[in-house]
Order: sequence, then structure tokens, then C-alpha cells
Amino acid sequence: MATHPIGPDSSSRAGDARRAMRIYFVGAHATGKTTLARYVRDRYGLKLISEVARSILAEMEVSLDRLRSNVELVNKYQVAVFRRQIEAERDLGDAFVSDRAFCNLAYTANHGTVMAELFRDPALDEYMRWVAGGLVFFVRPHPDLIQSDGVRAALRWEDVVLIDGMVKLLLEMYAIPYITVSTLAMQERVRLVDEVVRIRFPELAVRRRNAAARDETPTPRMPRISHVGGEGEEGPPPPYGRAVTGSGAGGGRAGSSPLEAPATAPGWRDPHGRDYGPDS
Repeated sequence: MATHPIGPDSSSRAGDARRAMRIYFVGAHATGKTTLARYVRDRYGLKLISEVARSILAEMEVSLDRLRSNVELVNKYQVAVFRRQIEAERDLGDAFVSDRAFCNLAYTANHGTVMAELFRDPALDEYMRWVAGGLVFFVRPHPDLIQSDGVRAALRWEDVVLIDGMVKLLLEMYAIPYITVSTLAMQERVRLVDEVVRIRFPELAVRRRNAAARDETPTPRMPRISHVGGEGEEGPPPPYGRAVTGSGAGGGRAGSSPLEAPATAPGWRDPHGRDYGPDS
């Protein structure tokens, strides 16, 4: 079946939206999207789509400075990122987590000249409907997260806020349901993600519990204590010495505890080194 070069393969789409376990973290750069996506990957065992933009940048072998100064390169780069993202989603089907979706369109609008062409492409509408069928977290920016990472040079808060606003505009334009992640604390972020995933995809939560049960280290069992005269039972060792076999008039019982040893039992020693015999 032929597909549009940009749009996702509609033949791989699940009929039931609840079965399509696609989880997206969208937003501006330097907001912690990739960190959250990796958390979901590790916790729920989903395949991760990550760093698509960086891989395209490496393949093009251009620097950010050169990219910013060449509009044609910007257009080529942003279209390639968008297509690569869709290809990656198509390859993984209906179960994955991604640290982006359509986010690079916000950068295209800010730095390129091909937005009109992309908006006229029916594949964009198709892709946005595809994203809307997944679970979308909109990760908002925070000034404390703005720092250079070796790839993004000279990050500015104003630029991050600008992209954040454009991503929100696209979410609203295409009526994509989303959950806002605005807290900075990682503990609160993952609690929110876990609760929403539990409600939206209960099968993922069940899978997580089953995996955790399989990975749990079994509680160590108490060693088997072999009493004289028979196979022992599991349990703590006797508090004093070892079990003895009683005999004689006292009617000692094989396998009895030293504390229960009859007066006529053979001698035994307590932890203090005192010997006890039949006449003690």
C-alpha cells in the first residue's frame, strides 16, 4: 500500500485508541522531555524514539552556527527531522514512547520558510490525528533548566518560551488532548506520569507489576535445622546448643529441643560453657 512520503502508514493504526500505547512528551528544548521519556521506557518497557534531531544534524555534518545562517539548510533539516520522526513511529507501530512529535514545526516556523508548504500537505493533518490518538504530555519550561548541553548553544529563556508558545498553539489548533507537566521536581513529574499512564493504559501498569514481581529477589528462607533422629523442619535454630536424643527412664524424644530435654538426657553444653548431664 503506497503511503505519503510524510504521513504515517494508516494501515498500522489500531482501531481502538486505548490499545495504541503511544506516549509523547512534547514542548520546547531544555524542558526535560528526554529524561521523562527514558523514565517511561525503563519503567514500562516501551521502545524509545529519541534524539531524532541530533541524528539528522550529525548526518548532515553541519554545525548549528552554519545551520542558523543558511535558510535552505534549515528547511532541509527541519523537513528531514519531521519525516524521520514519522518513519520511526511507523516502524514501531502502536507501542512506544517519544521525546518529541511535531515539535520541530515550531522551530521551522521560527527559522525556516517551508511552513506554508507543510501546512498545505494533507499528511500533516493525518499525522496530527495520529498523535491525538496517543497520550501526550506537554512539558513546560522552567528557567532553572536552561543550560548549555554541548549541542544547543547559547540557550536563551526568551527562545525557549517562544517555542513553548508555538507548541501550545499547534496542540490547540489540532485539538490534541494533552496533560500539562509544569512542576520542576522530578518526583512530582514521575508521579503524575505514572498516575496518568495507570488510568489511560492499565495494561501497562499490569505489565509493570508483573515484571516487578518476576524481578523481585526472593525472601531468604530460614535454613533447615536437622534434628538428631529425623529430618528437621524449617525454622530458627534452638536457643541453646543442639538437639539431643533422649533415652532411658526419662523417655527422651528424638528431635526434641535442648530446652525440652529430659533430666535423663545425655549431657549438653549451654552458650556459657556449662555442662549439663543426667545428674545436673
